[in-house]
Amino acid sequence: MPAGITTFNKLDSSSPADPPGPKPLPLLGNLLQLDLKKTYMSLWELSKQYGSVYTVHFGPKKVVILSGYKAVKQALVNLSEEFGDRDISPILHDFNQGYGILFSNGENWREMRRFALSNLRDFGMGKKRSEENIIEETQYLKKEIEKFEGKTFDTTQPVNLSVSNIIATIVYGSRFEYSNTKLHHMVRRAYENMKMVSSASVQIYNMFPWLRPFVKNHKLIMNNVREAFKQSEALVNVLKKTLNPQEPRGIADSFLIQQQKDEGSRKSASLFHSKNLHCIINNLFAAGTDTTTTTLRWSLLLMAKYPEIQAKVQEEIERVIGGRQPVVEDRKNLPYTDAVIHETQRFANVVPISVARRTTCDVHLNGFLIKKGTIVFPLLISVLRDKNEWETPDSFNPRHFLNKQGQFVKKDAFLPFSAGRRICLGESLARMELFLFFTSLLQHFHFTPPPGVSEDDLDLTPVVGFTLNPAPHKLCAVKRS
Repeated sequence: MPAGITTFNKLDSSSPADPPGPKPLPLLGNLLQLDLKKTYMSLWELSKQYGSVYTVHFGPKKVVILSGYKAVKQALVNLSEEFGDRDISPILHDFNQGYGILFSNGENWREMRRFALSNLRDFGMGKKRSEENIIEETQYLKKEIEKFEGKTFDTTQPVNLSVSNIIATIVYGSRFEYSNTKLHHMVRRAYENMKMVSSASVQIYNMFPWLRPFVKNHKLIMNNVREAFKQSEALVNVLKKTLNPQEPRGIADSFLIQQQKDEGSRKSASLFHSKNLHCIINNLFAAGTDTTTTTLRWSLLLMAKYPEIQAKVQEEIERVIGGRQPVVEDRKNLPYTDAVIHETQRFANVVPISVARRTTCDVHLNGFLIKKGTIVFPLLISVLRDKNEWETPDSFNPRHFLNKQGQFVKKDAFLPFSAGRRICLGESLARMELFLFFTSLLQHFHFTPPPGVSEDDLDLTPVVGFTLNPAPHKLCAVKRS
């Protein structure tokens, strides 16, 4: 166990104090010191005053903030069990009810995570079939972008539809046509909810749940959740009619097959019921589309912003791959391209605050006592922009992931998927998608700002939701000869 970290079953009189922090006001806590429209920035600024482990009060709720690579790694990796529970805020409980994977704890989380990991490996990660599905989807996306004939377009919808189809294939066993309204509704609901769930009004609701009747965004989120569950139920009912226990087509089939087994054996306390099924489906769509879509959109914007970097990527792709379709195996021979993808994830900082944790026992961290049941916010922005870990933390600089010989190097402080036992389930899938989509698009198109707009005019200021999206913008995708 690293120096400075100890855990105790019993606390003695010499036990460390609570982490420091700004003095809270009655009821309001530290709300007057926080900008709820950019909560992650407020918390990052406070860490510069109070240190890498400190306390802040969101209204009456006490929260411990972890800032910087060392503190976040110590908690999430070295003490993964102690910091392993999910804090389920009121809004998250409202639409998950403790079911699914992302926002559940205890036996339900363990069982559903085990099931999801096993089936993601079968249908979505580390399999040739998954690579083939992504490559097929890149062809549809390229055709969709070609329709704009080099004229300005918003990258949001085509990229979102493509990435959503990867999850659809994994869950349902088949993709949707881009014209299918079901896919459009699915994408719209997920996008709206990811934006609203971190809005100031919903954050206030999480602090003061009695305000629910007055929170408009709560009603909109719950309407979207009900519609999403209704749609997934209809799609699952179609699958049931042609279900073959010997040949599952996707995760939904695998769940239904396990459900039938448990019913056949009359297992009294089976967790394979419809609530878990629909929560898992919607968890996978929310987590599996938004972050990957957002990262890809950042990558295209950054290529238009920095044409010299785009040119280097395209030169490497031409030299190593030529005109054939990129495959995952090419990654090891494309160090600069791989570095650009990693640097996009670091710089874009799509999830600035890891989904909140809750301590499972009393734990001592960095000389402070964090009591059992304490809510913990790991600040991923403070890791990805840690001045002690990155040469130019506030600049887009692919050299962060290259050595002097131009070879790709891994960095311990690269934690966009979080860490520990709550690390992103689909990390391998996301990495595969980012590589194949990015290389295929850069091989096929040259991305530029709209006519009359200079590279300097492209705004890198993010729009804040649960994830950090690029500000609304349009690009041109000129087909390369």
